[in-house]
Amino acid sequence: MKLIAISGSLRKVSLNTRLIDLMIEVAPDGAQIDKAMLHEIPLYNGDLEEQQGIPAGVESLRQRIKKADGMIIVTPEYNAGMPGVLKNALDWLTRPGSEMKPTFGHRPTALAGATPGAFGTAFAQAGSLINLRQLGCNLYPDYLRISKADQLMPQGGDVDGKLRQQVAEFLEGFVAFVRG
Repeated sequence: MKLIAISGSLRKVSLNTRLIDLMIEVAPDGAQIDKAMLHEIPLYNGDLEEQQGIPAGVESLRQRIKKADGMIIVTPEYNAGMPGVLKNALDWLTRPGSEMKPTFGHRPTALAGATPGAFGTAFAQAGSLINLRQLGCNLYPDYLRISKADQLMPQGGDVDGKLRQQVAEFLEGFVAFVRG
């Protein structure tokens, strides 16, 4: 089974990108996770789309999503919402409009996030649901919300064993959900 995990952060030392790396390490047997970043996606501008078409970075990500059996959105939380870079990517991926359903329609989708704060990206994930429902994603009912992630996944240090287990169990549940 092929899954794609999209990091909603552009930071080099992002906790959310590290969470994807942990997912890759603890993925269940038979599940392969493709880590996707958003660095190659420009700010959406209808004039740019009209003049130059869909940017290569957008089309590349779209094809990777379409090839995946399921998608995991791994988002930080900025001011109680999803980061603009993630919303921007979702907007581009629906262009042209005829691509929205083939890219997102009924695609099994899970939400995850890591933060040094106390609420584990709960607000960003809740806000993301509005957009993902609009896109027609088949949403996994469980969430992975990691609080105090800087302590549980220290850069250059060992990942907390309980966190490792929590992520593995989340992925096992999502894989079962994707299989139906």
